[in-house]
Amino acid sequence: MRVAMIGTGYVGLVSGACFADFGHTVTCIDKAVDKIDALNAGDIPIYEPGLQQLVAKNVAEERLFFTTDPTEAVKNADAVFIAVGTPTRRGDGHADLTYVYAAAEEIAGLIEGFTVIVNKSTVPVGTGDEVEAIIARTNPDAKFAVVSNPEFLREGAAINDFKRPDRVVVGTDSDAAVKVMRELYRPLYLNETPIIVTKRRTSELIKYAANAFLAVKITFINEIADLCEKVGANVQEVSRGIGLDNRIGAKFLHAGPGYGGSCFPKDTLALARIGADANVDLDIVNSVIEVNNRRKGRMADKVIEFLGGDVSGKTIALLGLAFKPNTDDMREAPSIEIVSRLQKAGARIRAYDPASMKEAEQVMSDVLFCDGPYHAIENSDAVVIVTEWDQFRALDLDRMKSSLKQPNVIDLRNIYEPDYMIERGFNYTSIGRAY
Repeated sequence: MRVAMIGTGYVGLVSGACFADFGHTVTCIDKAVDKIDALNAGDIPIYEPGLQQLVAKNVAEERLFFTTDPTEAVKNADAVFIAVGTPTRRGDGHADLTYVYAAAEEIAGLIEGFTVIVNKSTVPVGTGDEVEAIIARTNPDAKFAVVSNPEFLREGAAINDFKRPDRVVVGTDSDAAVKVMRELYRPLYLNETPIIVTKRRTSELIKYAANAFLAVKITFINEIADLCEKVGANVQEVSRGIGLDNRIGAKFLHAGPGYGGSCFPKDTLALARIGADANVDLDIVNSVIEVNNRRKGRMADKVIEFLGGDVSGKTIALLGLAFKPNTDDMREAPSIEIVSRLQKAGARIRAYDPASMKEAEQVMSDVLFCDGPYHAIENSDAVVIVTEWDQFRALDLDRMKSSLKQPNVIDLRNIYEPDYMIERGFNYTSIGRAY
C-alpha cells in the first residue's frame, strides 16, 4: 500500500521505516528542510537501536522516501498518518494540538479518492472528531475516514514493539477504513497480533489509560521502596513476589528515581486535564503526577543525606542522564532535577551518558560532561548511578574505587548487590533495600 507519514519525529520515523519494511511504499514528510536533508543523507536525528540500519535498507530498496513537499505523497496515498508532536501546553497542561490541526487542514486540500486519515499522534478524546470536521470543512468533496491508531512504542525498543506489538488498536466506524488498516498491518498476521477495532473516542482514551496505568505501577513500587527502606525489607524481592501474580505482572515494577520521557509525564497530565474538563476527579492520576514530581527531588536529598547532609564543595559524578537506557531523550529525565538540587546545595557535577550528552547540554548548565564513566568518576567524592545503561552494570570496581576520593556509591537503579559492594569496600546505598 501507499502511505504518507506527516512528521519525522520519533513516532513518525519509526512507524514509517517499519511500514516500509513490511513492504509498503512510505513517504515521510516534514517541514524542517534540514531534517529532511539529513535523512536523505542517511543521518538519523534520534538515537534508537537499529533504526539507522532499517532506514538505510528501505531507502536502498526504494520503499522509503523523505520530502518536504506533501503534494504527490498525499494525493497518491491509501493512508495518511498524522504523527506530529502534541506537547504539553504551557500553563494548563492540555495537549497542544496546533500541529495536528494544521496537518489536517493541509491534508484536506491534497487527498484524491477515498483516503484513510490516521491519527498516530497521542491526542485527547474527541480530537478525531475535530480532524474530521476540519477536513470536511476545508474540502467538502473529500472522500475519507478518520481513524485513531495510537502508538505503543517504548524508546529503546521501538522497532520490536512496532513489529511484535501486544495489540493494534484501530478506532473508527468505517468498514472501508478497517479494511485498509488490516491490510497495512497484515504482516503481523503470522504473529497472531490482536487487532482491536473500537469507536474512535475509545481508541483515543486507550492510549492515555495505558500510559497512566503504567505510571501508576512505577509510582506505586517507588512508594513501596521507601517503605522497604524504613522497615528493613527488600523492594526487589517484593516486586518479584507480587509480579509473579498474573493479575499484576512483573513489568514496570522496578523501583527508581521516577518516570520521565516523552510519554508518561505528558500523557498523565493531559489525562488529568481531560478528566477535569469532563468534571471527573481522577484522583489516582493526579496523585501519581504529584508523587512522581516529588520523587525526583527526593533522590537528590537521598544523595545529600548519604554524604552527611552537606555536599557544598563536593564533586559528584552522575552516570546516566537520559530518562532510560537506549535513548538520548532528556525530556522530564530525573537527572535534570537531581543535578539542579545538588548544584543548589553547592555540589560540583561531573556527568557521562552514552547517548544523551548533546541533549543534556541544552537543559543543564555548569556541568562537566565527561568522555566516559571513569573520566566522570575521577577525583569525585561520590558516584550516583541514575540510568541503568548496560555498560554501567559491570564497571571495574577496583578502578572506580581507586579513582574516587571516597568510595561512595549511590545506586538509584539497584544494578549492584549491596552485600557485594560493601564487601568490596564501598559505602553503598540503593533504592528500597535496607542499605
